[in-house]
Amino acid sequence: MKSKKIISLIAAFTMLLSMASCGSSSSSDNDASSTASSSKAESSSKADSSSAADSSKADSSSADDSSTAENTDVTTPELDGYKILWSDEFNGDKLDESIWSYDPHEPGWTNNELQEYTTSTDNVFVQDGHLVLKALKTQKDGKDYYTSGKVKTQGKKDFTYGKITVGAKVPIGQGLWPAAWMMPTDEGKYGQWPKCGEVDIMEVLGNDVTTAYCTLHYGEPHCNQQATQKAANGNFANGFHEYSVEWEPGEIRWYIDGEKVLTANDWFTAVDGEDEKPYPAPFNQPFYMQLNLAVGGDWPGNPDSSTDFRFAEYQIDYVRVYQKPSYDTNVKRPEAKTKKALEDGNYVYNGNFADKEDLSDDTDWKFMLFAGGEGSAEIKDKEIVIKSTNEGTEEYSVQLVQPDMPMVKGKKYRVTFDAYAEAERTMKVAVTAPNVNWVRYLEDTPVKLTTKKQTYTLDFDMTKRNDPTGRLEFNMGKCGSTATIHITNVRLEEVK
Repeated sequence: MKSKKIISLIAAFTMLLSMASCGSSSSSDNDASSTASSSKAESSSKADSSSAADSSKADSSSADDSSTAENTDVTTPELDGYKILWSDEFNGDKLDESIWSYDPHEPGWTNNELQEYTTSTDNVFVQDGHLVLKALKTQKDGKDYYTSGKVKTQGKKDFTYGKITVGAKVPIGQGLWPAAWMMPTDEGKYGQWPKCGEVDIMEVLGNDVTTAYCTLHYGEPHCNQQATQKAANGNFANGFHEYSVEWEPGEIRWYIDGEKVLTANDWFTAVDGEDEKPYPAPFNQPFYMQLNLAVGGDWPGNPDSSTDFRFAEYQIDYVRVYQKPSYDTNVKRPEAKTKKALEDGNYVYNGNFADKEDLSDDTDWKFMLFAGGEGSAEIKDKEIVIKSTNEGTEEYSVQLVQPDMPMVKGKKYRVTFDAYAEAERTMKVAVTAPNVNWVRYLEDTPVKLTTKKQTYTLDFDMTKRNDPTGRLEFNMGKCGSTATIHITNVRLEEVK
């Protein structure tokens, strides 16, 4: 949340990085742990919402054992194996400032966002058992002006390690960007962002509320691990959903509605030109919670005439932080795994589409739709056929990818494939770095497809730091055509 670029959105992020690269992740695991209820309607009678952390938590702040009077009428559910460190069920009539602080900022504070974060109860208020962060559109000096709400627990409820659960309902609307995220209390301990680390528990873009994002930021150069989850029942704005993180020494796991979305256990931090800090830095220090509703900016884009600010409300049902009685901090970075080339030197598996694999999982090929893209993909007759009914608003709105392309600095690579379309059109091909701030190893390259099958060859030099989690992409959105595309004989190989 702190600093994002427009990114190529993906769901295939099952990636492992070496010491010389930028982290690993495995997504879409289904062994979800027990989670708290996702709305207060499912909670039982009321009681205190906080308890002290175990004394062995040297890095954790000491939580109050008693809630304020405003929060004594809801019981924070207990979880097996955990103690309640602190929570807020938002059942009073105002923000509990023993837990939260307002975090005002001028427009453009970060990410070129448009909103001013204020301390006004028009933007931050508690109502009907929910914290509401509301974005407002007004006029200032004859121009559109936006205000919104942001709160944080810094200096009040800081903690190291635990299970964090947030029950929330997000708003719909172009340019709206709700988030629940964590930053270190002392951003200077390992260096300023991104070296200090950041944990994004949840982000949703108001123009596509079918998709939620879970992200980890760290390192220099800036690296990130990210996974996405589609809403099981349509979208994340149609009701309250639970977003949670289990943060332990050496591993962080993200869940949405109890389903595991992302696991990260390989990261680093360093100042440019210096040695890396001992693992598991930077995620071995106190962090604090933040909740905000941004308006506009580099990632979501700005509001337009379709954005209805009457309903621009980010509602938070609860925030609950649990801790285990103790944590084993004697952890080591996992041994990196690197994808091996096939016998013929090809790093692309099933490049000839001989196997009719599952195109929705994170193994080999994956077909994805984002930002208004509509269509389907099918493997048949040793090729993949991509049919689009709506090209969407982004180049990646209709996308075919294969992850885990090992990129080695100083090597030369070649991408080749055969393709044609049922009417002349273009698509873009790239080799990207999902874990390294989405840099391009092979720049987004438009290729002109005709109705006759042709072989396309794209060469590039790898000039960046080693990265075993590069990704081959075919982007077919926002190109002025929905003509069906046929692709086969895909290769990515080293050029000797």
